[in-house]
Amino acid sequence: MGLPPLARLASIDPEQFHLSWKQFSIQDATEIKSIEKTTRHDVKAVEYFLKQQWTQNPNILLTDHESEFIHFGLTSQDINNTAIPTLCKEALDSVYYPLLNNLIESLTQMADQWISIPMLARTHGQPATPTTVGKEIRVFQARLENAKASLQSLPIPAKFGGATGSFNAHKVAYPQYHWPKLADQFLTEKFGLQRTQITTQIENYDGLAALLDAMARINIIIIDACRDFWTYISMEYFSQKTKPGEIGSSAMPHKVNPIDFENAEGNAGFSAAIAGHLSRTLPISRLQRDLTDSTLLRNIGLPFAHSLLAFKSMLKGLASLELNENKIRVDLNQNWEVLAEAVQTILRREGYPKPYETLLNLTRGKESLTPSAYLDFINQLEIREEVKAELRQLSPWDYLGYAPTS
Repeated sequence: MGLPPLARLASIDPEQFHLSWKQFSIQDATEIKSIEKTTRHDVKAVEYFLKQQWTQNPNILLTDHESEFIHFGLTSQDINNTAIPTLCKEALDSVYYPLLNNLIESLTQMADQWISIPMLARTHGQPATPTTVGKEIRVFQARLENAKASLQSLPIPAKFGGATGSFNAHKVAYPQYHWPKLADQFLTEKFGLQRTQITTQIENYDGLAALLDAMARINIIIIDACRDFWTYISMEYFSQKTKPGEIGSSAMPHKVNPIDFENAEGNAGFSAAIAGHLSRTLPISRLQRDLTDSTLLRNIGLPFAHSLLAFKSMLKGLASLELNENKIRVDLNQNWEVLAEAVQTILRREGYPKPYETLLNLTRGKESLTPSAYLDFINQLEIREEVKAELRQLSPWDYLGYAPTS
């Protein structure tokens, strides 16, 4: 016996007969919920709704026999574990990636604009080897690009295999067909999903967990970037553009608070936390099925939503920044001790005895080294005059390595 009912169902064009989700109305949803009051099963209520709709639609007029194939050989998780991955895929492609790309592009433009502007680095909060403003922004641009590439490389898995994953009902009814191959083709061609080959009643969620972990990693990078920008604002390396009527504090009129970066950090943290909880709990199921995943999957939109809020807040914060080059240069000029690394390295090249210790005694735990004190130190070194000349040419704003070309 062939599969004429299935073939007929497969030939139906949802768009042509107004059966796609685009035409789905609040009235339809209300009717399904009404059916569910009796069935107490959401997917079964949808099945009954479709049977009713499709047998009454004059353009289709399914027979009662044909309507029984609407949910042929399936369990509710074949529906849920296809629908939810499809929602995730469409959310990523239509909303998440475009907004993340905007954020990366904003960072790219800022990095390009300020790539050659020297800046005092701070490691452990202390003055350190100089860098450039643009290079430090480039770090976050590159990290987000790499994290996005990792996320995009992940297949989006789905489950489609019957009650306990082995196409038992399909095979016993129609053994002449290779059901795993047909299911692979169906999910790939119709939804762009990758079918998980061996499952229980539910999708294993390992792939979805990997996707959520990759999203969480992007949020962690967002948090790191926002905290750095927040700190640069507090150091007066950046000021923030003001708008007429805006208020920073209800008590202190002078304040312009970095609230966009704070809001971005809060939303990114919440998104990462929810994504992390989902990725740790979804892959765990008692034997072939329990309902823990059903409750959790109802919250799958939360990490997406709060990620988007974080992206938007950070974009708003970046757009408000104005660089304070004078403050940055003052800080560099007050910390000539950051040249200690350069000097001891050149002295080591020249065979000077104990170069690190020599600079250690000059700089560690002392007040900031002034330009004149630096030159005095160079002049008293017992080294060739041409090496002294080389060291005299050094300054904190040109000791930058490859940072300006990063």
